[in-house]
Amino acid sequence: MAGLDDAFGDLFASVDAVVLFSPSGSYYEQFVDIEDLDVIVVGTENAVGAETFVELPLEFENISERIRYGLEGALEQGVIEDGDELACATSVFSDGIDTVSRVRADAETRTGIYDLFVKSRADPEVVKSVLEVAIELGKKGQKGKPVGALFVVGDAGKVMNKSRPLSYNPFEKSHVHVGDPIVNVMLKEFSRLDGAFIISDAGKIVSAYRYLEPSAEGVDIPKGLGARHMAGGAITRDTNAIAIVLSESDGLVRAFKAGELILEVDPEAY
Repeated sequence: MAGLDDAFGDLFASVDAVVLFSPSGSYYEQFVDIEDLDVIVVGTENAVGAETFVELPLEFENISERIRYGLEGALEQGVIEDGDELACATSVFSDGIDTVSRVRADAETRTGIYDLFVKSRADPEVVKSVLEVAIELGKKGQKGKPVGALFVVGDAGKVMNKSRPLSYNPFEKSHVHVGDPIVNVMLKEFSRLDGAFIISDAGKIVSAYRYLEPSAEGVDIPKGLGARHMAGGAITRDTNAIAIVLSESDGLVRAFKAGELILEVDPEAY
């Protein structure tokens, strides 16, 4: 009669590396002593002193997000290669590692989201919350109709100095932050009007309805993208902010940093 090793052996057969997500020291030591096995640790910190480590900007409670971002970071750092077969061990039901998945690294599905987190000086939770608002807007639109939106995150003082108001600022005397469900509803509602949202590194909504005024000279954006994307790219070249842009025409979410496009996501596929 076949045993468990026979039933589950395919999960571990001929893998190129084992990826451990936030392992304990004792769990990690079980693997480093195995000959001819590459071990990669992924987590918010390298608590086990792993030789090969990929930092996660967030713990990511969702297991698929945790693995997806971890492997995208590993591809960015060159510790794994396109097509590698990986045994990914992580925790789902307890504090310790209790689940193993076999995943093939696929460079073609790399979104740039890991790069977005790494290159932003804003709090990762803030970046994640703004990205999720943009993606949800891309899926549902405003009252069923496609909508465009521009969120500038981080370095808010300098961004404010390089922009001017288009209308009154509904957040002028408030102290609300992205991530709050009620605030996210407000962002979606105000997105139907012109102008950019300005958000601080810590997630405070500084302003809405801002017209960005940096020079677009030298900013290279893909053909077919309009003024909203150009403004987002230009403001990130002149400041330490990132810009997350939802396109009204094609429905894609894009992000810019240092004047360059670093992310393109289809909300329907996210």
